This record gives sequence, structure tokens and C-alpha cells, in this order.
Amino acid sequence: MGYPRTLAPHSVVLGLVGLLGAGVAAAEVSSTITLTSDYDWRGITQTDEDPALQASIDWADDSGWYVGAWASNVDFGPGDPNYEVDLYTGFSGGDEDGLGWDVGIQYYAYPEESDFNFPEIYGGLSYGMFSGKLWYSNDFANTDESAFYLEGAAAIPLPANLTLDLHVGYSDGDGVEASYGLSNYFDYSVGVSYTIEKFDLSLKYVDTDIDGADTDRLIFSISTTLPW
Repeated sequence: MGYPRTLAPHSVVLGLVGLLGAGVAAAEVSSTITLTSDYDWRGITQTDEDPALQASIDWADDSGWYVGAWASNVDFGPGDPNYEVDLYTGFSGGDEDGLGWDVGIQYYAYPEESDFNFPEIYGGLSYGMFSGKLWYSNDFANTDESAFYLEGAAAIPLPANLTLDLHVGYSDGDGVEASYGLSNYFDYSVGVSYTIEKFDLSLKYVDTDIDGADTDRLIFSISTTLPW
């Protein structure tokens, strides 16, 4: 969580891809690799607006239980951590009417700077093109203070295989104030995404309502999910 606070150095990326190769025969194992011009987390850059290489490895069971790990290079805050590794597990599912749900826990770890390590629990709902999720931590960014994040998103299909991506989020709690010196803030983004062959491309405009902060920027990303 950068300061106004998504994969790791090459060794971590290669390790995740190696794990995928070991279990590629199992259909429930996947990995997503992303190259982005900036690691955006709740409207705030995690890489000082520099590029990030990110990757995940995920295992999902037919019951809805999933386990995964995700990593990215970072550049923020005291101690100047170099990379972040997130571990998560949860349950997801849906009904025949198209209502989906997702609940779980995520742990943010900074192996070279453990002062920021912290857990969050989350719960989300989705229906069609719309989704929402609530995140809560009783020790946000290892501050001993609680915080929550409420977000909503829409992915609206457009002609020519394009998608309009809308997102708004709200951060609040004593942990937010302890980390950023803010009682609360909104973040939002508007973008378009396009899928070509095995790759997903996206371009989005990101900003926040933080007074005096230069948080508006354009972010371009390209990602692919393995196995192909």
C-alpha cells in the first residue's frame, strides 16, 4: 500500500510460472502474467508511477474453494520495499439466476520490509456486468488501526470486442488516516479493454479526490492467462 501506498522481481515470476508448469495437467490451475505502466492500488500508485511486472498462480476446486498467490514489484514509503507478495484463499459461487458471490481472506506481505504486512477479509457480490466488494482489516498496513474499502465496478460490452470498464472505491477508517493522513477518500477509474488472441489489453484513467495530490494518470496494461 503505497503512500500519497501489484509481480515480483524476475525470480518470483519464474517461480510462479514454474509451479504452473508442474501442475498444468490439472485444469483448475492457472496463472496470469501482467505488464502494466503503473501499479494502481485503490487510486494510489505503488510503483512511483513506474512500470510493474505482475503474476499470479491460482488453484480452484469445483466446490468453489480457491487458493492463490500474487506478486508485483513496488516502490513506496519508508523502508522502500521492492516487492509485494499477496496470499489469499476463499470461496466463490453463484446461482442459476446469475447472482455471484465471493468471500475470503488476503494477506499482503513485503518480504524485505515486514512493517507493512497485514491481512484483509472481503466479501463481494456480482450480477451480470455489475459487481461490488467490501474489504476490512483490523490492522491496516500494520498500523494497529482498522480500515475498510468499499468498491463497485461495471464492465459494459461495446462494439468491436471492446469493453467499457468503470470503477469507484471509498476508503475509510483510522488505519487510512494513520497511513495517509486522510480521514477518507474516493478513487475512481474509467477505461476500455480489448481481447486479441490470448492477450487482454486495457487503458484506463485513474484519479482520486485527495486534495492537493497529483493522482490522475493513464495506465496501460497487457496480460495473458496460462495455460493457453
